[in-house]
Amino acid sequence: MELIGADWRKSSRSNQDANCVEVATNLGDVVGVRDSKDPDGPVLAVDAYSWRLFVAATPR
Repeated sequence: MELIGADWRKSSRSNQDANCVEVATNLGDVVGVRDSKDPDGPVLAVDAYSWRLFVAATPR
């Protein structure tokens, strides 16, 4: 799935030099998730509702 217009960002808790997961939440009903060290690699597309449930259930 190509996510045109995706605004990718890393977690504010990550070290800027570290490899981590990036997310794009500006896509309406879909959230994109990818590996920061492979930005041209595969992207996991998750429906936005499920992503919100996942984030809410994740310890901070």
